[in-house]
Amino acid sequence: MTSSLAPLYPSHLQTLMQRASTALERGGFDHLVVPSGTIHYHLFDDRDYPYAVNPQFKAWAPLTSIPGSWLSFTPGQKPKLVYLQPFDYWHVVPEAPSGYWADHFDVVVIREPDEALQHLPADPARCAILGEPQSALGDWVPNNPQAVIDYLDYHRNWKTPYEIAMMRLATQRGVRAHRAAERAFRAGASEFGIHLAYCQAAGQDANELPYGSIIALNEHAAVLHYTERDRVPPAQVRSFLIDAGASHGGYACDITRTYAADASGEFQSLIDAVDRVQQQLNAKFTAGADFRQVHLDAHLMLAGVLHEFGVLRASAESAVESGVSSAFFPHGLGHGIGLQVHDVAGFASSDAGGRIEPPEGHPFLRFTRKLEAGMVMTNEPGVYFIDLLLDKVRQGPHADSVDWDRVDHFRPYGGIRIEDDLVVTDGEPVNLTRDEFAKPE
Repeated sequence: MTSSLAPLYPSHLQTLMQRASTALERGGFDHLVVPSGTIHYHLFDDRDYPYAVNPQFKAWAPLTSIPGSWLSFTPGQKPKLVYLQPFDYWHVVPEAPSGYWADHFDVVVIREPDEALQHLPADPARCAILGEPQSALGDWVPNNPQAVIDYLDYHRNWKTPYEIAMMRLATQRGVRAHRAAERAFRAGASEFGIHLAYCQAAGQDANELPYGSIIALNEHAAVLHYTERDRVPPAQVRSFLIDAGASHGGYACDITRTYAADASGEFQSLIDAVDRVQQQLNAKFTAGADFRQVHLDAHLMLAGVLHEFGVLRASAESAVESGVSSAFFPHGLGHGIGLQVHDVAGFASSDAGGRIEPPEGHPFLRFTRKLEAGMVMTNEPGVYFIDLLLDKVRQGPHADSVDWDRVDHFRPYGGIRIEDDLVVTDGEPVNLTRDEFAKPE
C-alpha cells in the first residue's frame, strides 16, 4: 500500500500548498493554521464521544487519531506539523510520525497541548485558522474566514491521483465487507449479526467506518437511514439493503447493494431493473454534464421501471411532471465523496461562494454543479415503498396514477438502492466500486 502511495503524495501536497496559497491571498492572510480537533465529552459525564478529525487537517496527511495537534502552512515554506504525543498511561499514545508523508513536513513533537503555542506563527490575527470552536488554544481561536473556506472547499471537489488511490484502498475494504455481509444475510443472520460480519471483514469498528452502516431487512429498507439493527432476524426474510462504507487514511467509500432472498422472484427482477438503470446512469457521469439534469433523467428512468412493473398506471413522463415519482425516489441521485462521505461545496457556483439551487421539487439533491474531470461522485438511484410519502399520493389528486395493489405487493420488501463511486473523466467514468467487485475473492 505505502509503495503505491509514496510516489503520488508529493504532487498531492504540492496541489494543497498551491490551493492554500491562493486561498490565503483571497482572504488577506499570511498563514494557514489547522487544528486536528479535540476530544468531546458527554454532558455531566467523563465519557468521551468518538473522536472525529478535522477534514481540513487530514487533507494534508493520513492522520486520523491525533487530537490536540496542529498544522501550519506559510506560502513558500515547508508545512509544519505540531504533533501531540502525550505522556499518557491511560490510553494508547500515537506513534511517532513516520511513513511516506512525514519527511515532507517540519515535524515538532509536543507532550502537552499548550506546548503548541510556541510553534505556531507569531501573530494569530494574520492567520486563517480553520477548525471548531473547541480547538481554541489561547489566542488561537478558529476564525474560519469564508473566503478561504469557499476557495478550499470548492477546489477539493477535484481529487488528486493520490486521493483516488486512497479511495481505491477504502473501496477494497468496503467490497470485502459487503461480500461478507451478503454471506451473513444468506446464512440467516440478524441485522446486528450482519453488521458484526461487515465490521469484521472491513477490519474497522463502527467508529472507524465513515458513517453509520444501513443494514435493513425487509420493510426496514423503506427507511432511508435505517440504523436500528434488530438483534433477531424476522420470521420470514424477503430482502436485504446494505448501504455501508469503509475508510482508508481519512478517505471514504460509499457502497449500496440490495438483495432478494428469492433470486427467482419478482422482487429480484425489480432489483435487476433498477441495477440496469443505475448502470445506464453511470455513463452520464461525464465531464460537462449538468448534474441536476442527470438527477431528473434518473427520475424518468426509474418511473419507467415502475410503469413496467405495473406500480405506476401513469406514464413515466406524467409521473415525473406531477411529482409522483418523488414519492418512490425521494432523495438525490448522488453527491461528492472523498475526505467526507457527503463532500463539501456541492452547491457552490464558484470558488468565491454563491449557490446553485436544486431543481424545483427536488430539495434533497446534494450536488447541483456541472461535473468535471477529476471529481468523484456517488450514483445511487433507488425505488422505495414508504408509507409516509405514498399516503400523501393516495390522498392527493394523482392517486389514480398508482396501482395500490402493486404497492401492497412490494411494500414488505421495503425498497431498493444501488450505489457506486465514480471518478468523472472526459469520457467513460472510472467505476471504483464495480472495478473492485469484478476482482475474484
